[in-house]
Amino acid sequence: MATLYVSPHPDDFRSLLALIAVEFCPASRPQIITEDPPSSLNVRSRPALRLGTGASDSVLSGGSAVAWYLASQGKRAGVDLKQQSQVWQWLSFADNELTPLSCAVAFPLMGVMGVDKKIQQNSRVELMGVLKVLDQALAPRTFLVGESITLADMAVATAVLLPFKYALEPSDRKVIINVTRWFTTCINQPQFLAVLGEIPLCERAVSVTPKTNAAVKTKTAQTTPVVDSAADAANGPPKTEAQLKKEAKKREKLEKFQQKKEMEAKKKTQPAAEKKAKPEKKELGVITYSIPTPAGEKKDVVSSLPDSYSPQYVEAAWYTWWERQGFFKPEYGRKSVSEKNPRGIFMMCIPPPNVTGSLHLGHALTNAIQDCLTRWHRMRGETTLWNPGCDHAGIATQVVVEKKLMRERGLSRHDLGRENFIQEVWKWKNEKGDRIYHQLKKLGSSLDWDRACFTMDPKLSYAVQEAFIRMHDDGVIYRSKRLVNWSCTLNSAISDIEVDKKELSGRTLLPVPGYKDKVEFGVLVSFAYKVEGSDEEVIVATTRIETMLGDTAVAVHPADPRYQHLKGKMVLHPFCDRKMPIVLDDFVDMSFGTGAVKITPAHDHNDYEVGERHNLPFINILDENGLLINVPPPFLGMKRFEARKAVLQALKDRGHFKEIKDNPMVVPVCSRSKDIVEPLLKPQWYVNCRDMGREAADAVREGRLKIIPDHHLKTWFNWMDNIKDWCISRQLWWGHRIPAYFVTVNDPSVKPGEDMDGHYWVSGRSEAEAREKAAKRFNVSVDKITLRQDEDVLDTWFSSGIFPFSIFGWPNETEDLNVFYPGTLLETGHDILFFWVARMVMMGLKLTGKLPFKEVYLHAVVRDAHGRKMSKSLGNVIDPLDVITGISLEGLHAQLTDSNLDPVEVEKAKQGQKSDYPNGIPECGTDALRFALCAYTSQGRDINLDVNRILGYRHFCNKLWNAVKFAMKTLGDNFVPLEKAQLSGEESVSDRWILSRLSAAVALCDAGFKAYDFPAITTAVYNFWLYELCDVYLESVKPVFSKAEDDGDSQRKAMVCRQTLYTCLEVGLRLLSPLMPFVTEELYQRLPRRQPKSDPPSICVTAYPDSKEFCWNSEEVDLSMEFIMTVVRTIRSLRADYNLTKTKADCYLQCIDSATVSLVQKYSLQIQTLSYSQAVIPLTASEPVPQGCAVAIASDRCTVNLMLKGLIDVEKEVTKLLTKKGDLEKQLEKLKEKMAKSDYKEKVPVKVQEQDAEKLRQSQAELEKVKEAIDNFRKMM
Repeated sequence: MATLYVSPHPDDFRSLLALIAVEFCPASRPQIITEDPPSSLNVRSRPALRLGTGASDSVLSGGSAVAWYLASQGKRAGVDLKQQSQVWQWLSFADNELTPLSCAVAFPLMGVMGVDKKIQQNSRVELMGVLKVLDQALAPRTFLVGESITLADMAVATAVLLPFKYALEPSDRKVIINVTRWFTTCINQPQFLAVLGEIPLCERAVSVTPKTNAAVKTKTAQTTPVVDSAADAANGPPKTEAQLKKEAKKREKLEKFQQKKEMEAKKKTQPAAEKKAKPEKKELGVITYSIPTPAGEKKDVVSSLPDSYSPQYVEAAWYTWWERQGFFKPEYGRKSVSEKNPRGIFMMCIPPPNVTGSLHLGHALTNAIQDCLTRWHRMRGETTLWNPGCDHAGIATQVVVEKKLMRERGLSRHDLGRENFIQEVWKWKNEKGDRIYHQLKKLGSSLDWDRACFTMDPKLSYAVQEAFIRMHDDGVIYRSKRLVNWSCTLNSAISDIEVDKKELSGRTLLPVPGYKDKVEFGVLVSFAYKVEGSDEEVIVATTRIETMLGDTAVAVHPADPRYQHLKGKMVLHPFCDRKMPIVLDDFVDMSFGTGAVKITPAHDHNDYEVGERHNLPFINILDENGLLINVPPPFLGMKRFEARKAVLQALKDRGHFKEIKDNPMVVPVCSRSKDIVEPLLKPQWYVNCRDMGREAADAVREGRLKIIPDHHLKTWFNWMDNIKDWCISRQLWWGHRIPAYFVTVNDPSVKPGEDMDGHYWVSGRSEAEAREKAAKRFNVSVDKITLRQDEDVLDTWFSSGIFPFSIFGWPNETEDLNVFYPGTLLETGHDILFFWVARMVMMGLKLTGKLPFKEVYLHAVVRDAHGRKMSKSLGNVIDPLDVITGISLEGLHAQLTDSNLDPVEVEKAKQGQKSDYPNGIPECGTDALRFALCAYTSQGRDINLDVNRILGYRHFCNKLWNAVKFAMKTLGDNFVPLEKAQLSGEESVSDRWILSRLSAAVALCDAGFKAYDFPAITTAVYNFWLYELCDVYLESVKPVFSKAEDDGDSQRKAMVCRQTLYTCLEVGLRLLSPLMPFVTEELYQRLPRRQPKSDPPSICVTAYPDSKEFCWNSEEVDLSMEFIMTVVRTIRSLRADYNLTKTKADCYLQCIDSATVSLVQKYSLQIQTLSYSQAVIPLTASEPVPQGCAVAIASDRCTVNLMLKGLIDVEKEVTKLLTKKGDLEKQLEKLKEKMAKSDYKEKVPVKVQEQDAEKLRQSQAELEKVKEAIDNFRKMM
């Protein structure tokens, strides 16, 4: 039997989550105990779940892990893979977004921490912002995932439990009405009530003392108070309510007093210059590059750099020069691509964007990652190709051109005819289709544009035709009449990815193209069918009442006792003389409704399978335009949703209607036309995916294909192992026309064929070839064959599926195909893992016998700063070019006005823009955008992109700019770097340290690129430039350069220092180049070269730093400098405490041993420079410290004594220290009192006792230091 260890505290939401999850799995209920888990289990926190009772049993700890296990046992973690992913996403949302804010808002009110009103208020605002996002998500839903309570609801509800109890007043709850409705629904479920009892919602946010929850008590084996989660503040035996209130007041007063002191100190230490500097961040200077430079010519790098970084200046002219020089081509630096390269080959093709599209931030993320990888591989010396391309986007392009024709000329495509319409599409493509290429170039994408491909180009079109014919000849492509997703507006089948699932919580009116009034959805209509030859009736229900006109049976479960006597009976259709059998089928859920289900095989996917199993008639009641056919008057010819009303009324008139009620449901909506998608029986072309799917799954199982991150493997295997055949027909004009021909044989010995009979279809590269095939098949002469080519075109994903090899000229043997196929990597978003990635793998294996690539890296989905999906109607879809160049709020509004959104959505979107970008979007530049996108990319997580963070990286560019400018000035015009970066043996401790940090950064970047860990790369290079090179090294070596001309020794030191500085700049820029190509090129071109005659002309083709070359990382040096920086920070802190902004003071460093004294002496110049001290004097532990010093402990090895005598107001400082002494004495008294209680050893966990002992030791040590400082000051008085 499992054992669950929980906290008895009524507000420990993590334990409450586990207890609620228990209520949903009564069959496997664990024993519940409120003690700490036994130490043998090595578990540090509760809740914890011990699975079994043996010594080797596994143990789960932490709220999420325990709740997931329990919810899975109770089948509350999602019914399928999709739902499980959604539940996990909400679990992450609860842990990462809600819990910290909920605690920050509620804990102060509960007396768990002192009330910092400013922090509490900020957290409250943030919490309301997150709850508003949740409110929008819940608007169409009863529950977060699916139609019943899941772990998602349990986790999010317990995460917001404390705010609802203690902080969210009625006025707050009115703002989040959907969240409040949902929360109330959750806490009134029996399982929640069993654990939580009745939860009173907050009426007024005031300090409270939570009372023990009786409901939780009854669930536990004992009620010994234990410190945990929200109960951490208790730290001991239970106290009375009065005691708790008294302590809360004390804490509040102390917190206020400390805040006041901190504010005073901040005001004193705030330099005047800082206040002036603040507006600079808002008023970003725009400097343009004005030197005439013909496109493709090298930019001027002789003129001096502008005073500050400006993206417009930096990004000008470089891209066309890179292109002209051929840096992006795999041929660069070699005679041909076939030339053997010992460093290997890197090939990746771009996920071809739609020709109709313009880039959004999702594309920007894809291209930032891909370009970083491409540039890294190129700098590593590999033969590198990143192949661009564009997708013809069948439906999207046809819709755009049709709208344009109607708007400008009042013509439909049918008015023009097929050939003329296709000419119009090509005309549009040639005028507008290269916009996305322009955007890719603005992003700095290092693509080989000479190899750019369009999926309708002759080369690719030939490959598509060849692929179809080969697969058709092999029997993999076949003809069949099945249900497809049909858009009546487009008059075409559409793929699953083009169907949006709109979730409704109940009755909802939706707009439908072609209907003046909105149409009702989200209701369940019940009606009766009469049983033939009796007075009995069978009641069924449907959300699409009009489809009952196509019913051909009623299904019940074989084991349902209510209908056993009706086996073999018939029911009568009320509107025609159709008799329909009552069939027995296991798919029926006996517990849902009446247990009887109407069957419409021609208009429902489940019913289609029932129809197949029971050989039922398939009656199609809809034509391609959504008008009713094959139905009796008065319904014949009606529009489908007008028939909905008419059928309902007719059922009422004939007495068959029973009831109508709200019903949560999912409505399929065409993403292109916004029409309601209908399942429709159509003869179409299909790809048999069973064998190809198995091969694709095996390739991953056997390790031949690697998918990163590996949590996508489960999705991959689930799809591949259960793959369905793929419908590839589309009823469009724009696209690859299917090279298949229907055969009519003019010979009486051959009977005429039907459209859905594959035997009467042949495929061919030309009509003549198809005619020859047909004649051979039917054993007649060619002149007796008449052919009709299929009007349909192929699904766009078909041509995308062969993209990795069609771009190289397949099926022809070409040099590019031999060199670059298979490719190295496929990088894309995880949302098209099945639609594109899987199909490329399947078709690559089928048509070439090879995998199209060795690895697949799937990045996360970009969301806005609030975690919402990018949506035009929310006004949060951002064009990357607007982030690069900046745009005003009015400019953002203008984009909406020019879009296809209806006026209501435009206003809603404008409000969203005004809220998120009240001052528009500032100019951030390409480099900052790329760096931000890579910094955000974390495997397995969606990305909530905040434009302010991108702006922060623009400021990083400015810091980089200023650092290089300063360094170049320091190097001097006559500086000549050594031919190779190497240690001379004369480096100072600062030089050795910065070279050690540089080597560490090189290793981290190398490992990051190899593991696709982009945040590791950005963090390593950012920290090196900002916190190590700029903040420490450049500051610490200023005295070296200021004394450079004093004597020969000083000159030598300065020269060594210059070589070190040059190495850091040159290598640091190379490290950063794949991420920030423009600013690194601009700065790199200004640096002198180690070997001017042979060094590459551009940073983008210079070698990427290698850890074998830069192997100077020294743990000893790093630890020493880490200690020195701790001392420096301590001195700086003391200086700030005593407002010594410009005054230098002597610093006495009392060291614990001689080794520390030696270390301080060794780094004394660095300490003096970085801490702005007058002199640094190391002392041994036995040497006396001069009177009049302020004291602070830097570490257990060193105490800082800052000479203040004559520099500060001593009386004031004594008063401050006396206050601190009093506070410390009170803390010690309280702690000693707690530890002296008789039951302390028995009741308080060992870990808490250890923490208390450490607190006592620290407080006593601090008190001694304070007393010592008071004595020192008094000696000065």
